[in-house]
Amino acid sequence: MLKVLALSLIGGYIFSLLHIPIPWMLGPIFVVMLAQFIYKGPLKWSGQMRDLGVVMVGTVIGVQFNTELFGMMGSILFYMITLNVILIGGSIGIAYLTSKWAKIPMKAAILGAIPGGLGQIVVFAEEEKVKEIGVISYFQVIRLLLVVVFVPFIVAGQVIGKQPTDAKLTISLVLLIALAWVCSHLTKRVHLPVAFFITPIILLITLQLATPIAMPHVPGIVMDVAQLLIGAHIGLMLKPHMIKLPVRVLIGGIISAFALIALTFGSSFLMSFAMDTTFATSFLSTAPGGLDQMVLLADAVKAEVSLVSMFQTFRLLFIFILIMPLMKIFYRRQDKKTAVFKKGALLKNINM
Repeated sequence: MLKVLALSLIGGYIFSLLHIPIPWMLGPIFVVMLAQFIYKGPLKWSGQMRDLGVVMVGTVIGVQFNTELFGMMGSILFYMITLNVILIGGSIGIAYLTSKWAKIPMKAAILGAIPGGLGQIVVFAEEEKVKEIGVISYFQVIRLLLVVVFVPFIVAGQVIGKQPTDAKLTISLVLLIALAWVCSHLTKRVHLPVAFFITPIILLITLQLATPIAMPHVPGIVMDVAQLLIGAHIGLMLKPHMIKLPVRVLIGGIISAFALIALTFGSSFLMSFAMDTTFATSFLSTAPGGLDQMVLLADAVKAEVSLVSMFQTFRLLFIFILIMPLMKIFYRRQDKKTAVFKKGALLKNINM
């Protein structure tokens, strides 16, 4: 495990120097994955470390969730739901076309197209025993890269880097992560989908609403560590045979990403017209990128940061609290129908 940790640190540091998006996730993925082609010895990473990374991401989102936004949701909830339905429906449509053209399973195509976050989508795919982890990871990574590269040019004409935070790591934040870790193990036992991600968010929002506990500030290193823990795991999952993707899959990932950007570009005009917001605010609110990156861009171009935060947070919760569980139920029923059909066909053949 120490070898993987060392490789991950090297990858994250190099990618951070190159100013590549989410460097402490993409760096470990790239370097650990590359190491598997060169190093013939065993490379291992604990699944518990991956789960801890997911818990940290969920905790940070829960801590930074501004509960005052609930007071504004009544007037704009319709627009948030409508835009997310358009996004999810469009993602499924894009996934359908991609699956046909690139010849990949529909389930993998959907998980590759839905903008829910690389680490969390891969964790969900693992839970669902999807085999095409390499394809899903490629689709998610290429979408994130294209969004982060092109969206800044669209809204501001230049790429803007993330500014460092002055926040310090506090014992209260560590205790909240530990509490979220324990609660996540409990909800995992009752089969909550992506429990290590959803549980911390629900827990922290509940604490904010029901208790006088002040939420601590979050230093950037917390997310860096979380990215590394998840990135190292994903890097080991992408075995050499998984990344030898067909040309159609590689092209399909790029086309899928641009199609999602075009979809949100169009839907942003709907939001701008309906809510009388600036184009920068509406586009960053709907863009299929990371929550922290879109909020950062909103602040840099003087867009309405609170509105961007609300829409991006709602999209994340919408996907993981509603869409993912619905997908799980749908595919469970599909599997049962397939099993019944195969059993019926088998019995018919025996009787004949």
